Amino acid sequence: MQEKVLQLVQNSKFINFIILLIVLNGITMGISTSDSMMLSVGVFIETFDMFVVSVFTIEIILRIYAHRLSFFKDGWSLFDFTIVAISLVPASAGFEILRILRVLRLLRLITVVPQMRKVLMALISVIPGMTSIAALLMLFFYIFAIMATELYGDTFPLWFGSLGESFYTLFQIMTLESWSMGIVRPLMEVHPYAWTFFVPFIFMVTFIMINLIVAVVVDAMAEINKSEETNIIDEVHTCDNSTKNELIKLREEISELKTLLLANNAQPAK
Repeated sequence: MQEKVLQLVQNSKFINFIILLIVLNGITMGISTSDSMMLSVGVFIETFDMFVVSVFTIEIILRIYAHRLSFFKDGWSLFDFTIVAISLVPASAGFEILRILRVLRLLRLITVVPQMRKVLMALISVIPGMTSIAALLMLFFYIFAIMATELYGDTFPLWFGSLGESFYTLFQIMTLESWSMGIVRPLMEVHPYAWTFFVPFIFMVTFIMINLIVAVVVDAMAEINKSEETNIIDEVHTCDNSTKNELIKLREEISELKTLLLANNAQPAK
C-alpha cells in the first residue's frame, strides 16, 4: 500500500494536477480582491478555495504516509506542510492575518517546479557573497547620501533635506527612474556641475555593483548546472561499471556451463 501511495504522489500527472490547482487558485485569489467580482462569483471562489485546501491537505497526508519520517527531514516538504497548515487555521479569533497569508500557497509552485527550485537554491547559495556586495553597496550609498545632503540639502530639501531623503533619492537614481529629467537636470539649473556627482554614482552603483550581483547569481547557476552534470556523469559511469561486472559474471557462468557440457559429452556412454 505504501509503495502504491508513493507512486501516486510521484506520478507526473498527479504533480501536474497540483500545479494546475495552484495556478487556478492564484487566479481566484486575484479575482477575490475585486468587490464587484466577489458579488457575482464570490460563492464559487469560496467553494473552490475550500476544495483546493482539501486537496492540498489530502496530498500532504498521502506524502507523509508514503515517506514517513523522511518527509519531516526534507526542507521543501516542511515548507509545503507549513503552507497547508496556515490555510487550515480559521480566519477568526485573532487569526485574521492568516487569511491574508493564504496567498503564500502560490509559493508551492517553487516546490513542484524543478526549475524554480533550482533558481531559488542558486539565490540561497549566493547569500554569503551577496552580503559582502550589499555591505559595499550600502557603504557607497552612505558616503554619497552624506555628500548629497551637504551639497544640495539647502536648495532642494524635498530630495536631499535629510540623510533618509537623500538615501531614497539616490535609490531612485540607482534604478534610473526619471533620474535625468526628474532630478539631475533641475539640480543643474542651480548647480551646473551636479552631473560630476551623479554620473560617477550611477557608474559605480548601477553599472558596476548591480551587474556584480547579477554575475554572482549567474555564476551560482552555472555551478549548480555543473554539479548536476557531474552527478549524471557519475551515475552513467556507475551504470557502465555495473553492466561490465554483470557481463563478466555472465561470461564466467557461460564458461563454467560450457566446461560442464564438454565434460558430460566426454564421458563414455554406459
